[in-house]
Amino acid sequence: MAEVITIILAGGQGRRLYPLTKMRSKPAVPIAGKFRLIDIPISNCIHSGLKKIFILTQFSSESLHRHIFKTYLFDSFSKDFVTILSAQQTSESVNWYQGTADAVRQNMRFFHRKADLVLILSGDHLYKMNYQKFIDFHVQKQADISISVYPVSEKQAPELGVMKVNRNDRITAFLEKPNDPEQIESMKVSEKLFQHVGIDAGDRTHLASMGVYLFNWDVLNELLEHTDYEDFGKGVIPYAISQKKVYGYLFGGYWADIGTVKSFFDMHMDLTAPLPKFNFYDEDNPIFTHARFLPSSKILLSEIRQSIVSEGSIINRSQINHSIIGLRTRIGENSIIDHAIVMGAEYFESVNEITSNEKKQIPNMGIGNNCEIRYAIIDINARIGHGVKLLNVRNIAEEEHDGYVIRDGIIIIPVNSIIPDGTVI
Repeated sequence: MAEVITIILAGGQGRRLYPLTKMRSKPAVPIAGKFRLIDIPISNCIHSGLKKIFILTQFSSESLHRHIFKTYLFDSFSKDFVTILSAQQTSESVNWYQGTADAVRQNMRFFHRKADLVLILSGDHLYKMNYQKFIDFHVQKQADISISVYPVSEKQAPELGVMKVNRNDRITAFLEKPNDPEQIESMKVSEKLFQHVGIDAGDRTHLASMGVYLFNWDVLNELLEHTDYEDFGKGVIPYAISQKKVYGYLFGGYWADIGTVKSFFDMHMDLTAPLPKFNFYDEDNPIFTHARFLPSSKILLSEIRQSIVSEGSIINRSQINHSIIGLRTRIGENSIIDHAIVMGAEYFESVNEITSNEKKQIPNMGIGNNCEIRYAIIDINARIGHGVKLLNVRNIAEEEHDGYVIRDGIIIIPVNSIIPDGTVI
C-alpha cells in the first residue's frame, strides 16, 4: 500500500463568517452544539486509517491549537501523529503564508520523503468521506493529481472552482470562481456523466472542487519548487491540468462549504430536521471532538421542539424551537428561543461569580428571564440580560454595532458580549 501523509489547511481568516471569526480562525468555529469545524476532516482521516496529519495554521490560531492539543492524542507506541505547523518567520523566509500552495511550499522540508502520496484537505468544510476510496481511484487511474469533485447548480458555480472531465474522468478544464455567464455556461457537464457513477444530478449542472487534493509526492514537490503560484485553486491546479495527468473523483455524498453566515445558519437549521442532510448520529463513523465529561442537561418544565440540546445545559421553564443549544447553556424562565444557535459557555459560573455579577450589575452568562430570541446566533460566553428581545425589529440585512452584528438579516452576538437587561435589537 502507498504511504500517505495528510495536510489540513486550517489558516483561513473566514472574513465572510465575521464576527464568528473575530477571535478565532474559521476551522475553530463551533458547530452543532459541541464540535469544531476542524473535527470534520480530522475525523474523516481517522476513519480512513490516515493518522499522519499535519495541520497548517496562521490566523487567530490559539483557540484552534488549544482544541487540537486537548483532543487528538494518539498512542505513543505508534508512528501516528497530529502535528501543527503554524506560520513562522525563518532565515529562509520572513513572509506569512500567502495562500494555500504557499503554505505547503513553506513547509515542504517537514514532509520530505515521508510518503508516496500527499492528501491535502480544507479545514472548514462539512462532509463525510472515506479517503481510501479516493486513494484507490488515484492509483487505479495512475494519476499524478486527483481532485474530489461535487455536483453543484449553475447558481453555485461562481462561488467555487468548477471543472470539466472527459469520459475517462480526466480533467480537461478548470475555472476558479467564474463570473462571466459565457464561461459558466461553457463549464456545464452532461447529465450522463452523473449517471455513469450513479449520482442523481437533479438541477445540478456543474462539477465543483471540494478542496480535496491527492498528489504524488514527486509531482507536488516539482510543482511547488518550479512555480511561484500562491494558491492551488487559482494557480497550481489550472497549470497542472496542461502538464500532468489530473483526474476528477465524483463524490456523491453531502458536502457543504460553510463560507457565509447564512450558509452557517442554514446548515444548523437543517440539523434540527428529523432527517438532516449531515448525520452526526452515525455510530460507525462518529465525529470526534474534545471529551469534556459534562453532566447531562437539566430541563425544567420546558417545551422543546426540533432542537438539539448539548450537555451541561440548564433550561428553566422556557420554549425552544428549531434551535441548537450548545454546551453549558443556561436559559432563564419564560424565554423563547426560536430558530437560533446558542453556542453556550466554556465554563460554569460559580455561586461567587454569580453574586459578583449582581454587584457589578452585569447579566449572568447565558440567557436571562423573559427573553425572546429569533433568527440569531449567540456566540460563546455571551451574557444576555432579562427581557432582551433579539428580533431584528427594523428588518435590517446588514449592520455592525459595538455589541452585535447583523448579517443576511441574522443577529449575531459575538464572543464574550454583554447585552444589558431590556435591550431590543
